[in-house]
Amino acid sequence: MVRALVAAVAAAAAVALAAALGTLGPGAEEAEAAPWTRAQSMSQRRSYIAAAELGARVYAAGGMVGETGRRLRTFQRFDPAADTWTTLTPLPEPIRAAEAAALGGEIYVIGGDDSDGNGTDVYVYDPGRDAWSSRAPLPEPRFNHAAVAVGNRIYVLGGFAGGEEHDDVFVYEPDSDSWSGAAPLPRPNHAFGAVVFRGEIWMIGGRRGEELLREVWIYDPAGDRWRRGPALPEPMELLGAAVAGEEIHAVWEHVYQIYDARTGQWRSGPRSLVTRHGLSVFAVGGSLYTIGGCTTDLRDSQVVETREVAVR
Repeated sequence: MVRALVAAVAAAAAVALAAALGTLGPGAEEAEAAPWTRAQSMSQRRSYIAAAELGARVYAAGGMVGETGRRLRTFQRFDPAADTWTTLTPLPEPIRAAEAAALGGEIYVIGGDDSDGNGTDVYVYDPGRDAWSSRAPLPEPRFNHAAVAVGNRIYVLGGFAGGEEHDDVFVYEPDSDSWSGAAPLPRPNHAFGAVVFRGEIWMIGGRRGEELLREVWIYDPAGDRWRRGPALPEPMELLGAAVAGEEIHAVWEHVYQIYDARTGQWRSGPRSLVTRHGLSVFAVGGSLYTIGGCTTDLRDSQVVETREVAVR
């Protein structure tokens, strides 16, 4: 509590000083009203984590650390209300750049780069037993993809494998423990953000070859079709994204973009204290949290930052 108070005071002082010097950047007004502060850090530096929110808690699996990209089995739970991390039963194997989704009271960790290369493994964590089990593997290996739950299904979008981006969309049915296909992405993509917003899947930014993308595509699960969404003001890759009320928050290094459904436009948010890529972003209890990632000087981070967000 004392650390959070000190951080908040310091952040407010920094904003006031910037205002006096005339150096405020994008999102200055929002920074003054709701500045970034530091929450409890992870016990280990990690980037490219597979993370999902369940029951107002964030579960963070695997990832990598160090210049060699060492894969991790680390599995921890963050409780934003208590500002604490709890270490849980580790992953069955070290995995980086996987994706996670919560469905049916369990956490699914899907694909990623494992000890055998580009993985197809699917592991499921049961919080009640603090134990892992396996499910039907992905039809093809993927990493830097996205996994989101809609209704009683998990959608796995795009990703990278075999030296190229992919446009596949795989759909998991837990009742039959089986995978099927859905309408592919409009274009191959990886390293993008994905959220479920108003019952649809939004694919935000990403990378294709050497090109960083401003593209936003929206998938309608009921109609199994894609349409173009409102483009980002700036390209983003390896970003984290979360939904808070009628807004989508997308964070990548020094870029923080907020989509407001009321205006149909993106606006700039305040720059975070520690700029990172390959991070995870969640909105829990009226606050936004950015977790882990890799800093711009290519050092993996254990930092967790938070700021209040409007839930309208």
